[in-house]
Amino acid sequence: MSDKVLVVGAGAIGGFYGALLARAGAEVAVVCRSDYQVVKRQGYRIESHALGNWQFMPGQVLRDVREYQDQADYLLLCTKLTADIDRVGLIRAAASKNTAIVFIQNGVEIEPELQQAFPDNLLISGLAFICCNRVAPGVIDHLAYGKLVLGNLADRDEPETPHLRDLFQKAGIECEIGADIVTSRWQKCVWNAPFNPLSVLSGGLATQAILQNQENFVRRVMQEVCSIAAACGHALPAGIVEANIALTGDMPPYKTSMLLDFERGHTMETEAILGNAVRAAQRQGVDCPCLQSLYALMQLRELQIRSISPLK
Repeated sequence: MSDKVLVVGAGAIGGFYGALLARAGAEVAVVCRSDYQVVKRQGYRIESHALGNWQFMPGQVLRDVREYQDQADYLLLCTKLTADIDRVGLIRAAASKNTAIVFIQNGVEIEPELQQAFPDNLLISGLAFICCNRVAPGVIDHLAYGKLVLGNLADRDEPETPHLRDLFQKAGIECEIGADIVTSRWQKCVWNAPFNPLSVLSGGLATQAILQNQENFVRRVMQEVCSIAAACGHALPAGIVEANIALTGDMPPYKTSMLLDFERGHTMETEAILGNAVRAAQRQGVDCPCLQSLYALMQLRELQIRSISPLK
């Protein structure tokens, strides 16, 4: 099997995991817009507290998937999942019938759009448990963690998924195949649902400060997510709240991706992380007052961004 990889959305997450695949021997091309000139000239500088520092020069640096001069075995979609992003339109031109589409994105209930658009492609849902930021054009700071969980959406075994797992493991990152990737998405939402919006609504506090000052509220939001997941048929482990509280306490001071987007005046993943969870709760008849409050307040923040920067 050849290892031709096209990364669409090569920011912090896409750039980091693309660099790992290149480190494992894959031919990696990237589509990036905001950092295009810098990456085209000098590639990426990866600064990892766990894996060391290295330079990653993609085989192709593109502004659009239509410029790709090859046929991808894997298309890694790593864009933020925001209301102004057309995921299908971004990748359709590069998704051949033999391309496995791997979406490493936050949120719950985000699969149907891609399943409807690409019924004949292997779709691999990916979750990144990582502290990683773009700190300058072409510079990615990997602070901690990095584990990936991959899962086929089709109810069948395909060799592409374990092969991709093996590539990531060869590069030095933990990667596993989840038996139920949809449940894993809800599991990640347990952390994202409180900490991403609270980092914005608090005016920029890091995760540890939020936990130290509002642990009870954080726990209530986490429990609500667990209740919604269970009602949707995805019961989560009994100790997941305690595990996430402990994990956050052990993290280095960390700005969430939602906070970084807000500080840059970009739209945020409010709908994918909060809106979809609230709508699932309403569909299942589950009360989630804390989550609903966070969602409403974040909608106002999104409105604020649009009023200041209507073109973004």
